[in-house]
Amino acid sequence: MLQPGDPAPDFELPTAEMEMIRLGDFRGSRNLVVYFYPKDDTPGCTLEANDFSELLDEFEVLETTVLGISRDTCISHAAFRDKYGLRVELVADPDGLACQAYDVLQEKEVNGEKRVGIQRSTFIIDKEGIVRHALYGVVPKDHAAEVLELVRGISQPKD
Repeated sequence: MLQPGDPAPDFELPTAEMEMIRLGDFRGSRNLVVYFYPKDDTPGCTLEANDFSELLDEFEVLETTVLGISRDTCISHAAFRDKYGLRVELVADPDGLACQAYDVLQEKEVNGEKRVGIQRSTFIIDKEGIVRHALYGVVPKDHAAEVLELVRGISQPKD
């Protein structure tokens, strides 16, 4: 598991627009909130994505970009974004490489069948690429507001 003070693992993944995005793209200029969620268009994931979208302007004032990552495809992300009018950037990790690097995959038992899935987790990464907060096993309700408060603790708003 990642801990505060660890360097954030880099990744290069496609967005819903099929443009590649890297953690390193933000180094030196933006804080990042990287939240991992299990699946597009499911109740908890929709709640979380809507909440982050509603608070996006407040994250922007704090020079913070919000990225949502799941193992869904770019096409699924685009449909999810468009259906709910989401403003957060959704990033596809179909091979689970970022999920592995951030240690968010866990075995779950569903209907007596064991599967590996994403444990809902959020990482707050500062402008230097250092993990400031690593939150594993989060609950979607009110999570975005809690994350915003944590970001306020590490950020100075732009003038």
